[in-house]
Amino acid sequence: MFKGLEKRRSYYNIGKNIPISDEELIKLVQDVTLVVPDAFNMQSQRVVVALGAKQEQLWDKIYDVFEGKVPREKIDSFKAGHGTILYFTDRKTVSDVQAQIPDYAEGFEIWSKHSMGMLQLAIWTELRDKEIGASLQHYNPVIDEAVRELFDIPEKWELIAQMPFGEILEEPEAKEKLVIDERVRVFK
Repeated sequence: MFKGLEKRRSYYNIGKNIPISDEELIKLVQDVTLVVPDAFNMQSQRVVVALGAKQEQLWDKIYDVFEGKVPREKIDSFKAGHGTILYFTDRKTVSDVQAQIPDYAEGFEIWSKHSMGMLQLAIWTELRDKEIGASLQHYNPVIDEAVRELFDIPEKWELIAQMPFGEILEEPEAKEKLVIDERVRVFK
């Protein structure tokens, strides 16, 4: 039970060699994106997969945007991976649904974030199930314009997170967990 979810961790020491082909990887991302729910079937999530030269360019561009304020070693640890998944919310889709169903307008902002979180966790878990490590990074909004130019991203797509992924070179240390009764309360 929950083996993929249990194995999902933040992997920072990643490499280029993954145990599946790029075609299988792309299909995995597409399939998961198709099945992750979004309120009222809004389908507000957008995903860009950067591989090969685009993976290298992305992390070089991120380093340049931060003008050396983020250590090169940290950026290079993400660049060393096989690729990066960029997560976006299509703001036009959200605003269109808000206009169509005004009684729930405020909720669509929150619900699109819920859907994005589900998508990130689902893809992260599926990657780990395929023996691929990943982490979730948030260099946005500082990198938004550079990413928009590099990938010709529509103006209405809002960058939410970056997920560098790759070969697992090292397992992270175990993290301390609170006693579950402090986090889950049951009433009968």
